[in-house]
Amino acid sequence: MASPTAPLSDILQLVVDPCPVEPEACYPIMGIYGFARGPITRQAVRGADISATTLYRVKKNQLVYSRLKAFEGAYTVVPPELDGYFTSNEFPTFDVDPKRADHRYLEWLFRRPEVWREIAIGSKGIGARRERVHPKQVLGYRVALPSLDEQRRIVQRLDRVAALVEERRRAIEAAERETQALLLNAFQRAIDGAPLRPMAEVAPLVRRPVEIDLDGSYPELGVRSFGKGTFHKPDLPGAEVGNKKLFRICAGDLVFNIVFAWEGAVAVAQPEDDGRVGSHRFLSCVPAPDTATVGFLRFYFSTHEGLQKLGEASPGGAGRNRTLGLKKLENLQVPVPPIDRQHWFDRLQIKVSETRAIRTSTAQDVEALIPAMLHEIFNGWEKAA
Repeated sequence: MASPTAPLSDILQLVVDPCPVEPEACYPIMGIYGFARGPITRQAVRGADISATTLYRVKKNQLVYSRLKAFEGAYTVVPPELDGYFTSNEFPTFDVDPKRADHRYLEWLFRRPEVWREIAIGSKGIGARRERVHPKQVLGYRVALPSLDEQRRIVQRLDRVAALVEERRRAIEAAERETQALLLNAFQRAIDGAPLRPMAEVAPLVRRPVEIDLDGSYPELGVRSFGKGTFHKPDLPGAEVGNKKLFRICAGDLVFNIVFAWEGAVAVAQPEDDGRVGSHRFLSCVPAPDTATVGFLRFYFSTHEGLQKLGEASPGGAGRNRTLGLKKLENLQVPVPPIDRQHWFDRLQIKVSETRAIRTSTAQDVEALIPAMLHEIFNGWEKAA
């Protein structure tokens, strides 16, 4: 039997519960994350610290959305623990008719990107940051509406799978924490009793200036913070280089982004990075083969001790005002255990990397399960309708 469809205006009623802001009162504030990630909460704010003269109270089980961010999934159903929280007038709020729809069914419905996109068609404003979705657009959207019993069965099925997904996610995160702890312990054993030597001896700075051809094109390399590796920037036309100096980077270089080295912008150049270029802000160090390995040094600069030394070698204020000094890098002392011990640790890193690749693939499969189920369930009902 085909499922009936109905505009959301048959299920939802726009409600407003305005509350004048009292200077001495406190107001717990609720916002909404994009991409169906649920509500954001803030600690209670004193009325005297709020610029608005009116706030709007929400109640549990109501559907709320952000006018400004509805196009990217800023919809949520108010959970019981946020009953009585407040929002601004940018968050339209709806009561759900319990005789027609289960609020949990609508919560799952609004986790679908196609729903956000279809509702947002025709939204006013220019540019993503100015688009606003009017409540009429929400109320005019038609949905497949199975019986309440069927809605509840759908909710139970999705809740059950979501619980399993969350359990699996926590297990993956716990395994990653354990893996990192074991790797750190192994590293500490590897450097136990090792002498300290300056980077100038262990992995000297190597500069490979690039002669600029105005008609040429130069593929740039970037280094992410927090030890997240390299990335490829768009090619830089020679005519746009100007007075900028470029240096060639080779696979196997230990590359420092001197602007963000203090927050772990250190990486090993991969084979696919070979021949790319970096500005003077990217320093390449090449380990002496019989003294150190690039993988071992990179790991050291991801540890608390290594990051602390990079921070001390990067004087200045915050952000771009903290720059790693060239001489300070060359004088920076690093532990240098016997080379065979470093090779042992590098082999361990390779095994860990392989394990992480499998874990990442598993995590991606787990994360894809809910969207796939949403598509299967709701598209099935829409086609039946």
